[in-house]
Amino acid sequence: MARFSFNQATAKHWPLAEVVAGCVDAGVPGVGLWREPVQEYGLARAAKLVRDAGLSVTSLCRGGFFTTDGWRDENRRAIEEAATLGTSVLVLVSGGLPAGSRDLDGARRMVADAVADLAPEAAAAGVTLAIEPLHPMFCSDRCVVATLGQALDIAERFDPGTVGVVVDTYHLWWDDAVYQQIDRAGSRIAAFQVADWITPLPEGVLLGRGLPGDGCVDLRRFRRAVDATGYHGPIEVEVFNAEVWARPGPEILAAAIAAHRDHVL
Repeated sequence: MARFSFNQATAKHWPLAEVVAGCVDAGVPGVGLWREPVQEYGLARAAKLVRDAGLSVTSLCRGGFFTTDGWRDENRRAIEEAATLGTSVLVLVSGGLPAGSRDLDGARRMVADAVADLAPEAAAAGVTLAIEPLHPMFCSDRCVVATLGQALDIAERFDPGTVGVVVDTYHLWWDDAVYQQIDRAGSRIAAFQVADWITPLPEGVLLGRGLPGDGCVDLRRFRRAVDATGYHGPIEVEVFNAEVWARPGPEILAAAIAAHRDHVL
């Protein structure tokens, strides 16, 4: 349990206060939070809630979407929110192609330029911008950064404490170069998230994540590879799945803990 973190998206419909209470009751040391439910609860109130409960906020999701209008102000707010919550990790999902564009290379350059723009503010706030590559099926509309290598090509321009990367098993398991890239990432690994790949994927594909052990990913191999870099930080279970979400929050948490124990450690 020392490294286990429960990402609140795994129990999407469980209210934040109940997530925190459930984690405390289960002996969970950390939670990964999302901006929208935090904003709904109230930022200062949420920060006090987790602080008083003795939980660490292992990440805040998400910033990014750099190919849309208004990205700069929105990401500045996200950096401030991360600092207020006491987490050093702001997960970035880069955004898809700009409307009407087919210029994938240009979109990736936009992401790199945006990260460079935000890096000084993140460094001043003590927040690491953690670039998360998403599976290529999300490239057009959600994330033009599709491999860990592409994420590192951007991150390596900056100090590791300012810009890092996210290793998410759901998005990276298919890549035959991923273990080489994990080794390359080294101290730049800012977050490690686990979920399984289940088939057939549901309509819309976004909700195709399974709890560890429910799919085909060699999660222990990922964990060992990440550990070998010297990363011994939190391991977040982050699952988007309508069938999982339909279960009671405490049941989801218990299943995530058991899956972490049996299929990740």
